[in-house]
Amino acid sequence: MESYQVWAEETLAKVRAKMSWVSEKNKDKIPYTTGEDGRYDDRSSGSADWNADDGLNWWTNGFWGGLMWLLYQDTGEERYAEIAKASRRKLERCFTIFNGLHHDVGFMYLPTAGMEYALTGSEEARTIAMHAATLLAGRFNPVGRFIRAWNDNGDNDVRGWAIIDCMMNLSLLYWASENSGDPRFRQIADLHAETALKHFIRPDGSACHIVEFDPETGEMVRSIGGQGYGEGSSWTRGQAWAVCGFANSYSHTKRQEYLDAARRVANYCVANLPESGIVPIDFRQPPDVKWEDSCGACVMASGFLELAKYVPEADGAVYIRAAVKILRAIAETRTDWSESCDAIVQNCSTAYHDPKHHTTMVYADYFFTEALYKLTGKIELIW
Repeated sequence: MESYQVWAEETLAKVRAKMSWVSEKNKDKIPYTTGEDGRYDDRSSGSADWNADDGLNWWTNGFWGGLMWLLYQDTGEERYAEIAKASRRKLERCFTIFNGLHHDVGFMYLPTAGMEYALTGSEEARTIAMHAATLLAGRFNPVGRFIRAWNDNGDNDVRGWAIIDCMMNLSLLYWASENSGDPRFRQIADLHAETALKHFIRPDGSACHIVEFDPETGEMVRSIGGQGYGEGSSWTRGQAWAVCGFANSYSHTKRQEYLDAARRVANYCVANLPESGIVPIDFRQPPDVKWEDSCGACVMASGFLELAKYVPEADGAVYIRAAVKILRAIAETRTDWSESCDAIVQNCSTAYHDPKHHTTMVYADYFFTEALYKLTGKIELIW
């Protein structure tokens, strides 16, 4: 066993110990972040306005159930499966509410319903995941060949917006084709990936966050800085979504251009990774700004490890070393293993220009744990 695998096992022991009581304490919730008291919030009982950002349709609501499925596979403890199933059942209500659903249904339903079907064979869970995939496919703009991001909320401009994050949601479409035999889902995923490759990935390997297209003609209008420092900058979580997303698309299609894209973005990230392993919000933010995004760091590490599976061993070793560097930095300096905070990973940031930075996010814990399991190679993953 490699030394990094031994370290990953030791760190997973800490994850198991913490999640044992965190999961029990929050078993009736779908959490996103912690408050000043260190306790998780509950997005499943958020605003009565189901279009609100803190409601049941919140885009990260699949990661709590997904984390439970990871722990269930590892420990065999049925209680984790029960929490995951309860979370998935709550998310079913979003289909009847409908108005708040968005491009991130892949994040919501693949780690929950998709994983439940993979592990248990539940036809109910399969139906839920297929329903979500159909809604995602319905957001496809055939003229521009992209999956539209977000909803109007009175702003017609967003009807032509696409974002790099959606590369991760394509896995739901690939899953749907593989589990139904219907090629349309895969075709839509490929068309979107081709558009992302053409318009989002720059020659140096960095990635745009948002690209606006004319929804009537499909022509590119402009790129937008989005959650990064500004137009032309390099939002680190966006780079991470690109690495993961293109690596995942390659795993489903074996199309070389996807693998090449994942490697190009990964190489850019490795070249810009600070010696400390602590990842900033944006690789191009001003040097005197010290804001970090541990969540983007965890996604990036998971992406590196996914990519390492598909490249020559020497190249893969580079990505594994970078992933371990990030994960060690997180585990040693940006985690809370105590009972004073429900979340593990600290110092996460939603966006550069947000008024608040260095918070917690449930999907940071998900991707941190997923990356550790990738190092050990001991459980099934869904992307």
